[in-house]
Amino acid sequence: QVQLVESGGGLVQAGGSLRLSCAASGSTFRIVAVGWYRQAPGKQREMVATITSGIINYADSVKGRFTISRDNAKNTVYLQMNTLKSEDTAVYYCNAKIPGYSYWGQGTQVTVSS
Repeated sequence: QVQLVESGGGLVQAGGSLRLSCAASGSTFRIVAVGWYRQAPGKQREMVATITSGIINYADSVKGRFTISRDNAKNTVYLQMNTLKSEDTAVYYCNAKIPGYSYWGQGTQVTVSS
């Protein structure tokens, strides 16, 4: 099993920055992909950024503003979010995939005030 704990969410003004962290524990050696997803009120959960076998993918809506990175020594994944917009307001979830299963963190709220 893999356990994921997110941190770093909060309230920020439009144009500001936040950095989210996701600390993984357990069978981290089995992880083949990590990523960040978000869910806004009344909307479906959507992909924000992922790293799969070293390949990084971003949602079009965050390209150029968000950066995902991974520190294998610390078993931690980060999401640096710059130039935040009100439409970035959502609960952000960390995700880790092992062959045949997907794990989720508890989520961290990001609120961007305009």
